[in-house]
Amino acid sequence: MPAPGPQVGSPSPSARRRRWLLNRAPAGDTSGQPTESSADALPSCPLLASVLKLMQDPPPLTWVFTGDSITHGALYTEGHRSFPEHFSERVRWELRRFHDVVINTGVCGERTEGLLSSLDARVLRFRPEVAFILIGMNDCLSGVRGREPFRRNLQSLIERLREAGVIPVLQTPNLIYTPNATSRCDLPAYVQIIREEAAHMEAALIDHWSDWCVAKPEVGSILPWLQDESIHPNQFGHRHMTQTICRALGVFDPHSLTCGLPTA
Repeated sequence: MPAPGPQVGSPSPSARRRRWLLNRAPAGDTSGQPTESSADALPSCPLLASVLKLMQDPPPLTWVFTGDSITHGALYTEGHRSFPEHFSERVRWELRRFHDVVINTGVCGERTEGLLSSLDARVLRFRPEVAFILIGMNDCLSGVRGREPFRRNLQSLIERLREAGVIPVLQTPNLIYTPNATSRCDLPAYVQIIREEAAHMEAALIDHWSDWCVAKPEVGSILPWLQDESIHPNQFGHRHMTQTICRALGVFDPHSLTCGLPTA
């Protein structure tokens, strides 16, 4: 006798999971409090504590993500969500901050010089509380001679954002597969400059590079996270970057749909 199939009208496992997640917080709760089951109660960087504090207060926030193609998330995600889009889902839906606005002004091929010249259009006109900056992937093409201009540009970006009352959050780029990206062999030096200027300028830092080095230590092991097997993260790479940001901010929850997305 054949095994009985599912009863007519019974919800699928995915539908039951969505219903469970929907009922975890009241639909009208816009307090923005991180979920109680969050695996990381505190930001990984003390300077991010002010960002978490903003998320715990009711007033709506404007978040801007800016930088180069990694932030832009076009083409190489092949229709999947980029990390700013995942962040928006985490904040505006899962954390019930319905009135927050998340804006992505990343531009493919951008460098710090271009970002500085267009900062008004790319960031300041939106009057955000927080601006995430991920840049350096294209600056590093200038090699050794471009290091100090890159450093000065980072300093200017931080200063201009602070003058406008914006909290700057620097991010290092993702790890790249150097055998297929030989023109960017100087990128590690630029990554280190980002870290140094975050410390020197007392700016918050989210270190994707270090996180990828820990997650994918073997040579070539990052290839499943790179769409072009070179520098651009695919959907799995963007998911991991989202998880890194959520952990850094102290709002990571392994039970959420966003934080729990598979990265392989």
